[in-house]
Amino acid sequence: MNMNNTFKELFRPIRADEKLKSQTKAYLTEKTRGYTKAKTKNHKYPLYAAICVCFFFILFGGYWIYFTPIAQISIDINPSIEMSINRFDQVIFVNDFNEDGQKLSKALDIKYKNYTDAIEQILHHDTITALLSDNEIMTITVSGPDGQQSSKIFSGVEACAAEQSNAHCYFVSSEEVSKAHEMGLSCGKYRAFLEFQLLDPNITPEMIQKMTMKEIRERMDRLSAGEKDDISSHADWESEHHGHGGGHGRGWRNGKTEQQDNEG
Repeated sequence: MNMNNTFKELFRPIRADEKLKSQTKAYLTEKTRGYTKAKTKNHKYPLYAAICVCFFFILFGGYWIYFTPIAQISIDINPSIEMSINRFDQVIFVNDFNEDGQKLSKALDIKYKNYTDAIEQILHHDTITALLSDNEIMTITVSGPDGQQSSKIFSGVEACAAEQSNAHCYFVSSEEVSKAHEMGLSCGKYRAFLEFQLLDPNITPEMIQKMTMKEIRERMDRLSAGEKDDISSHADWESEHHGHGGGHGRGWRNGKTEQQDNEG
């Protein structure tokens, strides 16, 4: 037997058959592709994280934009309420500044409505129509930064109130909003307080808060005419207001009158 035949005979027992080779190849291919998929999947984790972060910022940014007020609309007659308006002309917050305002705001469905629709709903509420029919005075005060959107909102408010002879519209700066809220007043009554204070320095925010806009105007007219007004004395004013002034507002009053307390 020559040398070549000898080597062939030696290695013949360890030669793999075709079936074993196919199975081995398939196994290695599967494992190799599995590692490739895993690595590819791992590489996608940072991408998914970045997408989630972007989505979060878009969602948060949209929420912040929608719920950031750019103007306030204060409506005062005897109930005093104030609506915060966003850049999309939607009512996002409704604040009340006295017991009457709290009752009125609960009776309304104006949140997330267009501010013109909200004002129309307020003007046509039974309580408000009754007050206006009784010659009560309503003031609608728009506050916000000087600019095109604030001007547009003010024009919309004027259009809504055009048919109400007892409704008067005003515009004030944003700075007055924080000052009004510090005193617990709406923007409309804060403006009335400043005017009244020029005629009588003894007036207090608490007194203004309890009076209707008509009562405030009548007392200011008397003071302007040089007539004495008992509001200069806090004690006298409290007695007069609870004894006689309670009739204003037809039940939308801040607290009970003395007569109601006695009847209770």
